Amino acid sequence: MNKIYFNKKKPHDECAVFGVFNNDDASTLTTLGLHALQHRGQDSTGIVSYKNNNFFAHRGIGQVGEVFQDPIILSKLKGSAAIGHNRYGTTGESALKNVQPLFSEILTGGIAIAHNGNLTNTSKLKDELISSGSIFQSTSDTEVILHLISTSKGDLHERIIYALNSIYGAYSLLILSHNSLIGIRDPYGIRPLVLGKLNDSYILSSESCGLDIIGAELVRDVEAGEMIVINNNGIKSYRPFKKSKLRPCLFEYIYFSRPDSILEGKNVYEIRKKIGVELAKESKKDKSLIDIVVPIPDSGNAAALGYSKIIKKPFELGIIRNHYTGRTFIEPTNKVRHLGVKLKHNPNPSILKNKKIALIDDSIVRGTTSIKIVEMLRNIGVREIHMRIASPPVKYPCFYGIDTPSKKELLASKYSVEEICKYIGVDSLEFISLDGVYRALGYKLGRNKLNPEFTDHYFSGDYPVKLIDKNDGLEPSQLSLLIEAK
Repeated sequence: MNKIYFNKKKPHDECAVFGVFNNDDASTLTTLGLHALQHRGQDSTGIVSYKNNNFFAHRGIGQVGEVFQDPIILSKLKGSAAIGHNRYGTTGESALKNVQPLFSEILTGGIAIAHNGNLTNTSKLKDELISSGSIFQSTSDTEVILHLISTSKGDLHERIIYALNSIYGAYSLLILSHNSLIGIRDPYGIRPLVLGKLNDSYILSSESCGLDIIGAELVRDVEAGEMIVINNNGIKSYRPFKKSKLRPCLFEYIYFSRPDSILEGKNVYEIRKKIGVELAKESKKDKSLIDIVVPIPDSGNAAALGYSKIIKKPFELGIIRNHYTGRTFIEPTNKVRHLGVKLKHNPNPSILKNKKIALIDDSIVRGTTSIKIVEMLRNIGVREIHMRIASPPVKYPCFYGIDTPSKKELLASKYSVEEICKYIGVDSLEFISLDGVYRALGYKLGRNKLNPEFTDHYFSGDYPVKLIDKNDGLEPSQLSLLIEAK
């Protein structure tokens, strides 16, 4: 009998990376770090460790708690250095062949690689590599990087630098060799990566929350375009790229990163509250329209708190989220398909009935979830629904490691705010301006159109990294690979 997943309603970040050097519990610490970074990828997870000229690996489909639930597995991941990866696949299908870290034996020795992000010249590079004799075993763009390292010349560091200067995209990379842990961030710093320290051990993590869970201190963000090499001699920093301006992903602050993380010195939770403050300031009539402020949990919680403070109306958890749904399988029948949203969200009539509410969420992509939630609120007797969104309209797709629909599927690319309001079925709808988001991040004059401080292409259409495959009309490569019988 055929079963389906509900269509993904929110953008999703591709992956998380985590690495440990010089700690006898490296694999255990990596597992804990991946737990803390689970929000960045739930399709698959894996760890590769190193000890005495041997690499040890365990990878699987599913979340960290599923793949690493047997303590015997961790005992077999030996060594004082390890890297791990959580995957949300945007390039390549969810299959074991694409689970990272990837490993290969090259002329300089074995290396494992974990990658968060997306390359924008994958197809071009893959075609060139295949023409010169490379053999691919996965559909992941990460394998392209591995082949570039393998087919270049010099020592490992020289090979990595050659590979880095061949690729375009947004990424953070971890590479584990027999004697070093290497962390790399793309030239614009679009995808996050931080450096931490635990006693005499060094940690690399996609977010600072990965450091918190193991009691490590945050040393600093890995800088844009920086390659950090950690070995028994300490840390050395390299600059393999031409200098460019830091432009981290704006959506990290709006949605992707965990609220307790610190990115580029800014606490994500506090930024989201400030976005809510700016949203309220822009929605000048709301104080007279609204009885209570209700977030769509959990994505709208922090913004709703900031919004509530400004309009001086009570913040209420009028919608309760079920955190234990996991992967939702629903029979594809009209009769029950709509119940999928209710598995995750359920309104509280005693709080909401006969109320005029400000409904706060972080974004609207396709609008499917919003429609269902509004329908549920109407059914329990909410008097008026005034929807306020803590991001500008998402008008453009992402090619930098965020799983967004194509432009034709993005609601705001086709319709005006008034049309979206009618489509969703709310009494009014307002989005924060892009300038408002920048003000929340500390830029009083808003966005500098000539020299933006963040990567914000999903709102502005300004793509800082060349979209080579797209501009050349090349589709992401999907090779004819062996499909395992299940």
